[in-house]
Amino acid sequence: MKKLLLLISSICFLFASQNHNMELGKKLYQDTCISCHGVDGKAKTDMQLIIKPRDLSLTLLTEEQTYQIIKHGAHYWGAKSDIMPAFKYVFNEEQLRSITHYITKTFNPNLKERIEKLCSQCEKEPINQDKKMKKWGKKIFKRNCSFCHGIEGRGDGVATTSPVDSIFPYDLTKTLLTKKQIFLYVKYGGKHFGTDKDDMPAWSKKYNDFRLHSIAKYIDEIIIKKD
Repeated sequence: MKKLLLLISSICFLFASQNHNMELGKKLYQDTCISCHGVDGKAKTDMQLIIKPRDLSLTLLTEEQTYQIIKHGAHYWGAKSDIMPAFKYVFNEEQLRSITHYITKTFNPNLKERIEKLCSQCEKEPINQDKKMKKWGKKIFKRNCSFCHGIEGRGDGVATTSPVDSIFPYDLTKTLLTKKQIFLYVKYGGKHFGTDKDDMPAWSKKYNDFRLHSIAKYIDEIIIKKD
C-alpha cells in the first residue's frame, strides 16, 4: 500500500512539475519572446528587423536543439546576425528549459509526425555508395552552395558581397542540424521550415534525392567541424 501511495505521489509530482514548467515557460515567452515571434509563434509582429524572426510553428528543430539556440544564441550556431541573442545571460537553467518546453509543445507539437511524413515521401539515403556520394556532394556544393555559403561553408560566399541584395547565409561549420535535417532543409528550402525570405531555395526542383542526400552527407561529414 505504501509503495502504491508513493507511486501515485511521484506521478502527481511529475505532472505538477510539468505544469509548472509550462506555466513558467509561457510567462517567460510572453515577457520576452512575443515581441519578435508573436502570440502564436508565427512572427507576425510590427518589429522592423533586418532578418525577420523564424516561424516557430514550422521549424524542424527538436526541443534540445531549440534549447541550445535559446541558450547560446543563433550566432553561436552559425547565424550571421545576433538578432536571436544568447539568453544564458538572462535566464537560469530551469527558466531556459521551461521556455524551450513551452515553445516546442505549444507551437510545434507535431514535429515528429511532420518530419516522418516528409521523410516517407523521400528516397532513403543509399548504402554502400559512400565514395560516389561524397564525390557528387562536393561537386554540387562547390557548383551551387558555395556561392552563398563559401567554399569551406563558412557563410562567406561571393553572394554576400552584393551591394544590392543583403543575404545572411549560415556558417555551416557551426550548424547543429543533423544529416537528416540538412537533407530536408536542402530539399524543401528555408521557407518550408519557417524562414521569411527564400534565399535558401528548394533544391528538389533541380536535383533528385540521391544528389540531395549526397550534399547533406558532404556537409555533415566534411564541412561541419566535429569538436
